[in-house]
Amino acid sequence: MATIKDIAKKANVSPATVSYVLNNSAQISPETRERVLKAAQELNYQPNNLAKSLRKKKSMTIGVIAEDITVFSAPEIIDGINRYLEEKGYHIILNNLRLVKKVGNNYSKVIEHLEEIKKSIEVLLTRQVEGMIYIGFHMRDVAPFIKGIKIPIVCTYCYSSLGHISVNCDDYQGAYEVTKYLLENGHRKIGLITGPNDSLPSQERLKGFKDALSDFGVKLDNKLIRVGNWEYESGYENTMSILKENREVTAIFAMNDLMACGVMDAAKELGIKVPDQLSVVGFDDREFSYFHDPKLTTVKMPLDKMGEEAAKLILECISGDKLICTEDEKEIRNLKLKCTVIERESVKKIHYSSNNL
Repeated sequence: MATIKDIAKKANVSPATVSYVLNNSAQISPETRERVLKAAQELNYQPNNLAKSLRKKKSMTIGVIAEDITVFSAPEIIDGINRYLEEKGYHIILNNLRLVKKVGNNYSKVIEHLEEIKKSIEVLLTRQVEGMIYIGFHMRDVAPFIKGIKIPIVCTYCYSSLGHISVNCDDYQGAYEVTKYLLENGHRKIGLITGPNDSLPSQERLKGFKDALSDFGVKLDNKLIRVGNWEYESGYENTMSILKENREVTAIFAMNDLMACGVMDAAKELGIKVPDQLSVVGFDDREFSYFHDPKLTTVKMPLDKMGEEAAKLILECISGDKLICTEDEKEIRNLKLKCTVIERESVKKIHYSSNNL
């Protein structure tokens, strides 16, 4: 790789003159400037931005730790981060921990990879990143993995009980809105397939579901609730159970789109038409939800916006505009962005009698 000394030798000037030209920091004659620039071009000179930024004590680089980039939420979040930081002249260094391949949906096992995660973070720190964004593969407390890090950190699709700022979607609001949508379309006997009981998004969505029913004066029927595991099969199997035992059900809310597809396929196998005889809604707005027949009505999470907001916040932390970016402050700051109901083809408006409430 060519150096300033190489350019100086080729252009027959001093290294200081080359530095002045490349940094445009002194009056240099047009002839000399042209000679230096031509030599730099011929030598394919690439400036050492890191060394230059270190002298200014700024690397213009943000580290991004993704617990697993194959999780559907990660690419959109990363794109939102990358786009915003690029506009601000920053670069990202991305590290993929591949945790889903190692622990699956068993979130409690992530702690077994604590040292591995900390080593990945240490590698980023050696790259002189100014701040870090940590992207979880599931909403939970990631404090053990980022404890003790002195640079600003923002969490997204996760949170830290140590006081770091986090950016997430409002699972409660999304579930409330889609349940309200079913209720406004006349449905009162609504089946529910949740995620695992220890899942925070599942817990928040369950609260939203219950509160929407309560606000419409509909009594919660626990016989219509099943616990799933986010997979297609649990949507299918739980729907078989719900519909065989409760034929009066007119709608099912599955807490993610994979399970919702299982719901629709189970209904089809039972000879129940969606949406004519059974309305179905999901959560996530995965790509396949648009291509299922019928197209799935679902809840869209603002993933790209989450990434953008995380990027904005990390730059504010670096500049000192936001104070709660490290564990020095114990207040938990969790920015929640609203979800949106995406109306498609899997819900039918029905008439109901108040006697059936």
